[in-house]
Amino acid sequence: MRRLFPAPAPVDDDTVLAEAYRLPPGRSLRVDFVVSLDGAIAVDGRSAGLGSPGDQRVFRVLRALADAVLVGHGTAAAEGYRPVAADPAVVRLRADLGRPAGAPVVVVSRRASLDPAGRLAVPSTVLVTCAAADPGRRAALAGAGVEVLVCGDADVDLRQALDELAARGLEQLVCEGGPALLSAALDAGVVDELDLTISPALVGGEARLLDRALRDVVRPRLLQVLEEDGVLFTRYAVGA
Repeated sequence: MRRLFPAPAPVDDDTVLAEAYRLPPGRSLRVDFVVSLDGAIAVDGRSAGLGSPGDQRVFRVLRALADAVLVGHGTAAAEGYRPVAADPAVVRLRADLGRPAGAPVVVVSRRASLDPAGRLAVPSTVLVTCAAADPGRRAALAGAGVEVLVCGDADVDLRQALDELAARGLEQLVCEGGPALLSAALDAGVVDELDLTISPALVGGEARLLDRALRDVVRPRLLQVLEEDGVLFTRYAVGA
């Protein structure tokens, strides 16, 4: 892997890659997606069809640097999410970076749809939902050990959710999708960074980076471009 912008340089190992993505201390929400040239985010419903070895490296590094992983319930279900500590490669990298072995997976679901018997129903998982979610579902998840945060009334209030997570020491988050959560986060003005892996593929279909028009046009600022085997790894600052 090599850096093309801002200053050309090799990116030989995961330690150097981690420095390329490290954020200054403080609160931040970065969003990580792999997309095709035409904006598709999946092949046959899975992001793996667009991935590459370099994309997996960046994915692991962003998880290793994060205090928690934020994800919508639909993406967590479709991609078969497990706790972060279940991935030995991420655990090793977090140890190399002086980080705790695990990081919570924070699932956002307006209906509290997380399965109380599923792989994510463990004490390290946080569910962010709203007051309109079925109380029985919330109680079942709490009984399985999941920490349930109620943020908002009829829908999830992402700004309140990030405040509550930061109060628990989860300040630097990486959001891994999906499109509905990204759209909501952009409309709420809580996204600080967009990290796009651009795969040299044309896919078509309806699974796109954004699932609807935004309230306002967002104009990110390019921070960095890495490249490996024709795949581009970009970092954009969002907002101020």
